[in-house]
Amino acid sequence: MHRGSRARLALGCVGAGLLLAASVPPWGWWPLAFVGIFALDRLLAGQPRAARFRRTWLVCAAWLYPSMLWMVDLTLPGYLIACAAYAAYFGAAVAVLPSSRWRWVGLPGAFVLAEWARWSWPFGGVPLSTLAMSQAAAPLAFTVRLAGSLVLVLCVVLIGVGLSALWERSPRSAGLAFGAVALLALAAWVAPRAHGVADLDIAIVQGGGPQRTRAADTDEREVFERHLAASEDVDGPVDLVLWPENVVNVEGSLEVNGENEELAALARELDTTLIVGVVEGAADNFLNAAVVYAPNGRIVDRYDKVKRVPFGEYVPLRSFLERFNSELPGRDALAGDTPAIVDTPAGRFGVVISWEVFFATRGRDAIGNGGGVLLNPTNGSSYWLTQVQSQQVASSRLRALENDRWVLQAAPTGFSAVVTPEGRVVERTGVSERRVLQHTITVREGETLATRVGDLPVLLVAVGSMAASVLLDRRARRRARDGDDGATAAGSVGA
Repeated sequence: MHRGSRARLALGCVGAGLLLAASVPPWGWWPLAFVGIFALDRLLAGQPRAARFRRTWLVCAAWLYPSMLWMVDLTLPGYLIACAAYAAYFGAAVAVLPSSRWRWVGLPGAFVLAEWARWSWPFGGVPLSTLAMSQAAAPLAFTVRLAGSLVLVLCVVLIGVGLSALWERSPRSAGLAFGAVALLALAAWVAPRAHGVADLDIAIVQGGGPQRTRAADTDEREVFERHLAASEDVDGPVDLVLWPENVVNVEGSLEVNGENEELAALARELDTTLIVGVVEGAADNFLNAAVVYAPNGRIVDRYDKVKRVPFGEYVPLRSFLERFNSELPGRDALAGDTPAIVDTPAGRFGVVISWEVFFATRGRDAIGNGGGVLLNPTNGSSYWLTQVQSQQVASSRLRALENDRWVLQAAPTGFSAVVTPEGRVVERTGVSERRVLQHTITVREGETLATRVGDLPVLLVAVGSMAASVLLDRRARRRARDGDDGATAAGSVGA
């Protein structure tokens, strides 16, 4: 290949990847996801296995590097390595497929498996900048009720494949792809949903303050007092007041610190259930919890965060990595081991603290254990730009749709949000502003199929589609060879 051809090829791959990146929040131009998959498929047609791997890797690297830039705030080497590794997941999955038109059968499954893999491994996975997230505000978002966010991944790639089939003038293949999306949408539309049982008046408190500040550089008391002051804006009576993640920082147990008395007094003053995000120092480690105060000022329950941020809240392989980097976080968060719920005078709530909202498994745990509303106290104030914050709102929308629950997201400096069970954001704060969001929401009971069955059905479909793609291609090649042999034999007899 000439140098000019290689340059055009590289630009084509990067362009396809940037289309995928632009479909993800904070940009959120969701139709571009379909165009990006279409462009990738055109790059794969007729190419040998190694070329399919390289091209897919470059497309996905161009998607992930710009849309996961937030990871620089955790670890620059980790950001560079992780994006390259995740792009390789997609490259490896696509390389398994044939280069003929039968790749269209397996390409949706390849993307489903690659997305699931990076959402899960290593260190628990990093499910940000996802194809599902790109569709959180799109018309097909409701399909996640069927079997989780992987259904959206399937739909995005099916539509991209359908566009590619139209490009190759194969209307039958395009019709099958678009028809599969229509069937998924219909199934999700008629699938069982939850039902409302009671209304609640809620308030979400955002204290405000500057972005990109870390705990080590911030006066912990100042953050706490901002939220105390903002809570004066609550227009009572309300049933629930939600504070963000880790705006209360104490050494030792909260119950023996002065902040406990102030929070108890606030709960009594507002005559409400108050849920606050607390960090408790525990020797060389710490706990990250959502603590519940009853209207009488007593602590009645808590949930300790289970899913921790690698290299943010704990350091994997610490003893090994400390040999090379002396600037690693000094303490690790201790993981909780209880269901993701709290029982309060206002009812049983599901809780996913910050990072946990990106993982559908945590939302399912919360609602599967009886949560009538899903709470997401979070803290994104240390991150540059608004990638994490906007992608977190998208994830809250997906969790709301998957579990058919209201989702309340509370952040100290933004974004805080109220999300309906239909995934609609009815209120959202701006970055750094002091504000209280108040709304009447509905506690719901019942489970969607996504809450009950999770990702397994889609994973089985993905594996089956990839296997079918390979087998159908082999059969087509075998028939073509047999046909050639038959034609040769007939020619010899005629001669």
